[in-house]
Amino acid sequence: MIPLIDTHLHLWDLSRLRLPWLDGQPRLNRSHLLADYLREARGLGVERTLYMEVDVDPAQHVLEAESVLALCRQADTPVVGAVIGGRPDSPDFEAYLDRFAGSPHLKGVRQVLHGGTPAGWCLRPDFVRGIRALGRRRLRFDLCLRPAEIRDGALLADQCPDVLFVLDHCGNADVRARDRSGWERGMAEAARRPNVVCKVSGIVASARPGQWTPGDLEPIIARTVELFGIDRVMFGSDWPVCTLAATLREWVGALHEVITGWSDEEKRKLLHDNALRHYDLVD
Repeated sequence: MIPLIDTHLHLWDLSRLRLPWLDGQPRLNRSHLLADYLREARGLGVERTLYMEVDVDPAQHVLEAESVLALCRQADTPVVGAVIGGRPDSPDFEAYLDRFAGSPHLKGVRQVLHGGTPAGWCLRPDFVRGIRALGRRRLRFDLCLRPAEIRDGALLADQCPDVLFVLDHCGNADVRARDRSGWERGMAEAARRPNVVCKVSGIVASARPGQWTPGDLEPIIARTVELFGIDRVMFGSDWPVCTLAATLREWVGALHEVITGWSDEEKRKLLHDNALRHYDLVD
């Protein structure tokens, strides 16, 4: 079994953190802890994981970041790195980053851009300025965008050539969509930028629960890999958001079925090796 590096793990303890978006997600509106994930991941070959910020109340960004970086420092944890929440357009953004300067576990920052921000938000001058601050610190920015706005992410990458951008969830492709031409155009734009890579993650969450097959995921995964190339894609579970349509075991099993015909080298790059390189994880 090729060991998995899960580059997109969400964890939250609602006794400590406030996640306003959970008010509209009753199926996810409870604590999801590392012990819960490890129980579901048992037997799947998960070797290491990367924590992905969970869109907490911005007033709790420091608490979230300090908590997960402390988790990464524990000797027995599979969580070896973190992409923390932040607001690049904030005048205090660089001071916020500098609180964690020197941490080998801090890998990047994300602000979800498909929720409360309008199209073009990431191209505002103050936002671009904040992203350039990530480049000076050798940190990445995870892009979580609506398909129609992937091109905005590509244009942001043009303005910040020293930053590695990680496009989440195959560009948030919708498994149930009949027409993905707009998504495909955006993905092609992003893939043309050498400083953009992509996660094969999250897409199963848009499927109809109990009514999807691995074949429904295959066209999205295949086109993503075709556009970005095998060296610029990596696996992420998006747990527990993936459970809106599939258990972790079902999602991982479906992915293995989709890539059955791949070479061992290609499988290892997607599931393990590319994550080491793109997130600068220690092997």
